[in-house]
Amino acid sequence: MKRWMILLAVLAIGLSALGFHVGRGNAAAVGSADGPQSPGVAPAYVRPLALAAAKKAAPPAKAAEEKYWVEPMKKVHAKSTGDKGTFAHFGDSITVTMAFWCPLAWNRKNMDEPAQADFALVKGYMKEACWREWKGPAFGNEGSMTIRWAFDNVDAWLKKLNPETALIMFGTNDLGQLPLDEYETKVRAVIAKCFDNGTVVILSTIPPKHGQDAKAKTFVESLRRIARECGVPLCDYYEAVLSRRPDDWDGAMEKFKGAAGDVYQVPTLISGDGVHPSNPKQWEGDYSEDGLKHNGFVLRSYVVLRSYADVIRSVLQ
Repeated sequence: MKRWMILLAVLAIGLSALGFHVGRGNAAAVGSADGPQSPGVAPAYVRPLALAAAKKAAPPAKAAEEKYWVEPMKKVHAKSTGDKGTFAHFGDSITVTMAFWCPLAWNRKNMDEPAQADFALVKGYMKEACWREWKGPAFGNEGSMTIRWAFDNVDAWLKKLNPETALIMFGTNDLGQLPLDEYETKVRAVIAKCFDNGTVVILSTIPPKHGQDAKAKTFVESLRRIARECGVPLCDYYEAVLSRRPDDWDGAMEKFKGAAGDVYQVPTLISGDGVHPSNPKQWEGDYSEDGLKHNGFVLRSYVVLRSYADVIRSVLQ
């Protein structure tokens, strides 16, 4: 029975290749199982079998597309001489701050099951020092910096740290200082230096920025393209922000002017300065959907956690 079904499915696919379209056309043209069939249309009893077989045999195209980076990163990782579980963060003030990544180790609540599983994986795999000790200029993160600083110093960071994996996020300060072509060239060069060292790269998009979001979008699109072309996983923080707060991510908006406390206390994802992620105390360590819509640093830690766990499963283990 199964062999008969497969033969019919193959026949339908062959007919389709010759110009006979399976299951297409309107009801009048196709006819019924008992009535005449229009020329160029496979018999009605073949169509459901062919479609079922095609569904079963079709590869998960979307999943394969999303994991375009696995094989390239496995090749990079094969050259690694660094300690297993070392995870460097190269970036600016949005990275060097203790509000990013560190609190995840001890202050987390309301995580869904997939995020809990990712945390357990990362906790068991990553070196303990990488939660909070790999902070500061010697470790590749410092306030006010651009990709020029990374380009000039990444060789020293790689020599000192020799990380198995590196997260890279520069661009917020670059918006007002670098032309896009120089930015792209230097991002690619920093990635290439990491590859030469055997360091797997996770490339992160920047968050939206008050008054410069149109330009930020062009930098974000550039990073997405670079990730694809270089075969590196993309941690899309920009998309994570916009998908949750498409219209009111900006804490510098008039509606947030009366928020109590400092600029980081606004109940949205970008702080009152319009630049840095927010960190309102009410949602500190809250990984519920509500928390992920109100605390920008919690959201950044969350998307990095999910990206790093995916890399551990797909490449490092």
